Amino acid sequence: MEKRILGNSGLRVSRLGLGTMTWGRDTDEHEAADQLKTFLDAGGNLIDTAAMYGDGDSERVIGGFIGTLAKREDLVIATKAGISFTAGERSVNNSRTNLLSDLDKSLSRLGVEYVDLWQIHTWDPMVPLEETLSAIDQAVSSGRVRYVGVSNFSGWQLARAATLQNPIFGKSPIVSTQVEYSLLNRGIEAEVIPASIEMNIGVLAWSPIGRGVLTGKYRNGSPSDSRGASPHFSSFIAPYLDERSRKIVDAVCVASEGLGYSPLEVALSWVREGYGVTSAIVGARTAAQLRGILTVEEITLPEQVRTALDEISADIN
Repeated sequence: MEKRILGNSGLRVSRLGLGTMTWGRDTDEHEAADQLKTFLDAGGNLIDTAAMYGDGDSERVIGGFIGTLAKREDLVIATKAGISFTAGERSVNNSRTNLLSDLDKSLSRLGVEYVDLWQIHTWDPMVPLEETLSAIDQAVSSGRVRYVGVSNFSGWQLARAATLQNPIFGKSPIVSTQVEYSLLNRGIEAEVIPASIEMNIGVLAWSPIGRGVLTGKYRNGSPSDSRGASPHFSSFIAPYLDERSRKIVDAVCVASEGLGYSPLEVALSWVREGYGVTSAIVGARTAAQLRGILTVEEITLPEQVRTALDEISADIN
């Protein structure tokens, strides 16, 4: 798998990253092991997780594979901090104390001395950004983190954080931003991507196949084994089951039929080769499904197809 430089850094990451949000909860250790082996055999190295995924279970599962299924040096481990669920309620806390506590817990669950990429999971309007960024500098200077990024920041939030973290002043630079991006959600093109390109920050695209909707599997309802039918994810999928999304999915399916590819391959290739995108984070229920996703490495969309999909997904309101 092709490797790309992440932003203004020396870190090389695979242009597809393996998402592990369901590991330890909906995906058991045996299945997770099969997925990791499949991903590494394909040449991937970017493993995406977070302190909040499965209340830490995702990191615990990954940690169990390091040294047995995978060598530490073969992995680029990217985790996130700042979000938790207490009594079923989502809580954001980007205070220095909470972030560094999250990091220490992540390192313990992963069983490693450092993470390759540590990301602030989302913006916290209640905590001064300068305090949040001080945690980044402490994490890097202590050796617990190699590179730092942010996640789910708007364009101005990203630009402000990156400006404050100017390495000229001895700060640890922001090298990446992880944001949702697909043919169903192109909002980052207005500000986040231009800011990223101007400041040489790598874009990690999550949910590049529209939370699974762009595979076409929801065209006739929600399959019983799909995330759309899951109590954990039904509300996550629902926003992309509207009429606007249906028309875009139909266009992707038409393109896939004409090219001889699957709708997933068309949608994922569109994101992976998007302007400013360094890597697309993909998740799968099974190793067999992941192998199907990884076939996208073999294809490139014709420019006329990309242009047509650009126009269709941009014009539909």
